[in-house]
Amino acid sequence: MCGIVSILNLDPVKSPLADLRRQALAMARKIRHRGPDWSGIFSDDHAILVHERLSIVDVEHGAQPLLDTLQGTVLAVNGEIYNHQELRQGLREVHDFQTLSDCEVILYLYDELKPRDFLNRMNGIFAFVLYDPKRETYLIARDPIGVIPLYVGWDRHDHLYAASEMKALVGHCDRIREVPPGHFFLGHEADRGFQRYYEPDWAAPGHVPSEPYDPARLRVALEAAVKRQLMCDVPYGVLISGGVDSSLVSAIAAQFREGRVEAGGAAPAWWPRIHSFAIGLKGAPDLAPARLVAEHIGAIHHEIHFTVQEGLDALSDVIYHIETFDMTTIRASTPMYLLMRKIRAMGIKMVLSGEGADEIFGGYLYFHKAPDGPELHFETVRKLQKLHLYDCARANKASAAWGVEARVPFLDREFLDVAMRMDPSVKLPRNAARPRPIEKFPLRQAFDGFIPNEVLWRQKEQFSDGVGYAWINALKATAEREISDGMMAGAAERFPVKTPETKEAYFYRQFFEHHFPSATAVNCVPFERSVACSTETALRWDASFAKLTDPSGRAVMDIHDQGYQAPGKA
Repeated sequence: MCGIVSILNLDPVKSPLADLRRQALAMARKIRHRGPDWSGIFSDDHAILVHERLSIVDVEHGAQPLLDTLQGTVLAVNGEIYNHQELRQGLREVHDFQTLSDCEVILYLYDELKPRDFLNRMNGIFAFVLYDPKRETYLIARDPIGVIPLYVGWDRHDHLYAASEMKALVGHCDRIREVPPGHFFLGHEADRGFQRYYEPDWAAPGHVPSEPYDPARLRVALEAAVKRQLMCDVPYGVLISGGVDSSLVSAIAAQFREGRVEAGGAAPAWWPRIHSFAIGLKGAPDLAPARLVAEHIGAIHHEIHFTVQEGLDALSDVIYHIETFDMTTIRASTPMYLLMRKIRAMGIKMVLSGEGADEIFGGYLYFHKAPDGPELHFETVRKLQKLHLYDCARANKASAAWGVEARVPFLDREFLDVAMRMDPSVKLPRNAARPRPIEKFPLRQAFDGFIPNEVLWRQKEQFSDGVGYAWINALKATAEREISDGMMAGAAERFPVKTPETKEAYFYRQFFEHHFPSATAVNCVPFERSVACSTETALRWDASFAKLTDPSGRAVMDIHDQGYQAPGKA
C-alpha cells in the first residue's frame, strides 16, 4: 500500500503556499506507515500532492508523484492496475512513459479518454488524485468496491483535501467524508458532486440475475483473477485462514509460482517459493486446516501464535490504524494486525487474501436463513456495497499499518461479473447437494478435488472466531470489567451520536474518542445492527435475530457447529 495526501483549490492570498506545503508534509507523516520506502511531493500555486511509497512494482523507478512530461499532468496514486500492460498497448504512441509502474498508465488514459470511460477499463484496486494544471482541474477517484481507502475534507478556507486515511485530515478539516467506491470527483464539474462510474448490471435495483451456474467458467474466472494479482517485483505471501476462500486463493497462486506473470509466464518468477501465513491462539480452530492446505500446496508455512493479553494490549493501536469502533471489525482486525507485523518482519511486502467470497456467495451463516434466491442476491449486493466499511478497511489498514499490501482476488471486477450474474438460487445453502446444507456450494463444487476435502467442505468460521473462541470471550469479559453499569446508563449522554449498545462497543468507543475526538471522524464510521455479519435489512429473515446483540457467527447457534468438519465427496 501507499499513502497519498493532497490539498487542492489553493488560493495563495488566503494561505501562504509555504505554510500549506509544510502542513501537507506533516499530514503525510501520519500515514507514512502505508509507504515507508520513499516520499515525494509536488506543489505549485494551486495544488499540493504528497506520496508515501510502498514499492511493489518497478521498485527502482516508480517513485511518485508521477508526471506527464508532455501535458504537465501530475498523479499520486495508491493501488495496483493489474491490466496495465493491456491498457498501455491500447494507447497512442505519443506518450512519454517514464517508468514501468503499473500506475503511470492512468496519466495517459486521462489524456485520451473521459474519466467514466477509462475508469471502467481499469482492472485493479486504486485511489488517486490527478492534477491537471493545463485544464485547471483535478480528478479524484476510487476503485469499484473500495478496496483502497480514500477520504476527502474541506477546511474553513474551502481548500479541498484528500488522504488515504482519515487520521491525516483530522484537525485540519471541518468536514470529512469517505469517497464512495466506484465514484470520481472532477474539479471543473464540482457542482455535480461525486459521480458514479461503476454500475454493473447485477447491482441494478430489483434485478435478479439468471445466468446458469457453470462451475468450469467460475473456476477459470477465479484462476485468472489470482494470476493477474500475482503481478509483483518483491517477495510475496499468501494468507491461509483455514477456510475455503483463502485456501483456494493460495492453491491457485501456487499453480503460477514458477513463471513471472509480467512476462506471460515465459520468464522464471523472481520469488518462486510460496510462503503461507496463519495466526491464532494455540489450538485455534483455523490452525490445523491451514497447515493441511499449506502442506498440500507445498508452501513454506508460518504459524503465528498470539496470546489474549497481546491482543488486548494491541487494541488501542488497532483502533487508531483501522479508524473504527465497529465491533466485528475490531475483533477480526486485531489478530490480522499482529500477523502483518510478523509478515513484514520476514521481508514480505504483498499478500493475497480471501476477502469478498462470503459477500459474493452468501457465505456467512445467517445466509442459511435467506428466504429465497432473489433475497439472497439483494443481500449479497448490499454486502458488497458496504464492504469498504468493514472487511476491505480491515484488510487494507491492518496490513498497511506495517507496510504490507493485501490483494483480494475475489473482488476482481471480471470475476465479480461471472460470480454475481449467476442464478442466485444455486447459492442457497439448503440447495447444496450434500449430506448437510453448506454455504458457498457453487464455489466449493467448482473446485472439487482441488484442495483437501476437510477444508473444501468445512463450515464457515468467521475469522475473529477461527483464531480461537477465547479471543472474543476475553474481549467480552474485559469490557464487562472496564465498563460499569452506570457508564452504560449514561452512554447516550456521553456518545449522543451512534450510541454504543453493549459494554464491548462502549469499550472500543472510548479508544476511538481518544484518538479521534472530532465529531467529523465519528460520521465516517459505520453503525448498524448486525448478526453474524449481516446487514440490518437481513435481520428480518428470522425473528430470533431481533433478540441478538452479538455479531459473531456463533450467534447463529442453530447453524454454527463448533468443530464440525463436513464429510468428503458424497
